[in-house]
Amino acid sequence: MNSDIILHVEKVSKTFGGVKAVDGVSFTLQRGDVLGVIGPNGSGKTTLSNLITGFVEKDSGRVIFNGQDITRWPPHKIADAGLARTFQVMRPYPTLPAYKNIIPPLYSPRARRSARGKLGDRSAVAIDILEEVGFERDARVPYKLAGTLPLGYLKRLELCRCLALQPELIICDEVFSGLSMSEIASMVPLMKKLQDSGITLIMVEHRLRELFKIADRAIVLNFGAKIAEGSPQQIFNDENVKKAYFGGEDNTYVFK
Repeated sequence: MNSDIILHVEKVSKTFGGVKAVDGVSFTLQRGDVLGVIGPNGSGKTTLSNLITGFVEKDSGRVIFNGQDITRWPPHKIADAGLARTFQVMRPYPTLPAYKNIIPPLYSPRARRSARGKLGDRSAVAIDILEEVGFERDARVPYKLAGTLPLGYLKRLELCRCLALQPELIICDEVFSGLSMSEIASMVPLMKKLQDSGITLIMVEHRLRELFKIADRAIVLNFGAKIAEGSPQQIFNDENVKKAYFGGEDNTYVFK
């Protein structure tokens, strides 16, 4: 396989109780790219993320990451290989300070290998990671209990737990969801910063205008099947996408 390809998903499927949640989805992701995964509610976006990362067992299909077949790997082994993910429903350790939420992944085999066994003071490393994504050290935000943090900081905390693993690819499940416009405006450059650092991203999103400030390509799911793939303009000119989102009505306003 081409070494520039970091992820290859081949005809992945999953059925729940007779309902095809994911129906033979395939795509290829180049190293360093940002891929959007979009579609109406219930289209299979989060299930696809779960299938790729091993949280749900596949009925059929293959997933190749960095040239390795990870189809039947458990989540911890996939994360250790360098494929991390955030969760739409965040579950921090609420009674611990924010920075202590980052310490467990710093004890992972991958984090130790990446640091060549020389991580040093993990508390200091955790605070440095938080600061990189916008936690103000001087305002002592890293020391506040995670359960007291507003949603915007919790989204960033999710990213930090991934970054502690030194991943090559992160699947971000609706990092913009529930945020105010000002919070989203501050998240967009952060996602670009992650890409510039060499991390490949898959962004599962509903906020299409903000997504396409970052992603230059997307796949569209509907009823579990991939119905379109391409650039933003190709996506929004696609008749199948118009029908899925808008019942066939014009949707050019999305770019305004």
